Amino acid sequence: MAAKGILLDRLTWLEAEAVLTPSAVVVIPLGAASKEHGPHLRLNNDWTIAEYFKRRVIEAADVVVAPTIGYHYYPAFVEYPGSVSLRLETARDLVVDICASLSAYGPRRFYMLNTGVSTVHALALAAGALAAQATLLRYTDIRSAGSDAVRDVGQQEGGSHADEIETSMMLYIAPEAVDMAKAANDYRPGPGSGPLTRMPGAAGTFSPTGIYGDATLATWAKGRAVVEARLTAILTEIEQLRAEPLPPPGWC
Repeated sequence: MAAKGILLDRLTWLEAEAVLTPSAVVVIPLGAASKEHGPHLRLNNDWTIAEYFKRRVIEAADVVVAPTIGYHYYPAFVEYPGSVSLRLETARDLVVDICASLSAYGPRRFYMLNTGVSTVHALALAAGALAAQATLLRYTDIRSAGSDAVRDVGQQEGGSHADEIETSMMLYIAPEAVDMAKAANDYRPGPGSGPLTRMPGAAGTFSPTGIYGDATLATWAKGRAVVEARLTAILTEIEQLRAEPLPPPGWC
């Protein structure tokens, strides 16, 4: 079956001119290319998830898909070697500049295929700035997209990072990138909040492994349920964006 969507980076500029029209919806995948995910998942975990959803979206939706963004706002993980985070303002402006560049050719509707949680803060700021330019930016919020499936299959006491759910998703998407022999239960309920920390007694949530949750409970079947539910939510949001009226110039 032929793909419905188009990969922007595979086109010449003449071909890009033909598809970057005012009616186009541009999808921009966002997934950390270098962020810790415990001892059992790779630093490029979120990038892998973003690339997977990109392929599925291209198959199902009439969209133009821009190159994946690998760096953004991930302040909660910087104690763990290899983790990279941009400043909030930099992450915001990165998205604004990409969308503003592409909107000059015609498109005014952009969807960030977002795989993070902290990224939502910067994306909300970017959406406000772009609205003042009569441009719509919408984005995946993984706390709500596919949340029914997460509740249905989840067994861990709590968690949100490199945990039962995220590890299950990877077992479904890219099982070769998961080392279940190193998966751990690293969840400490209580008053802890803020970034993960490797230092006992430090401010934040203590996690010597970088996991927040119980990765040992992960299964392929749980991953399939969550991934497919999240994909359905993403496709629904893209179509809602396509029908949404543009903000007037100067609106904020």
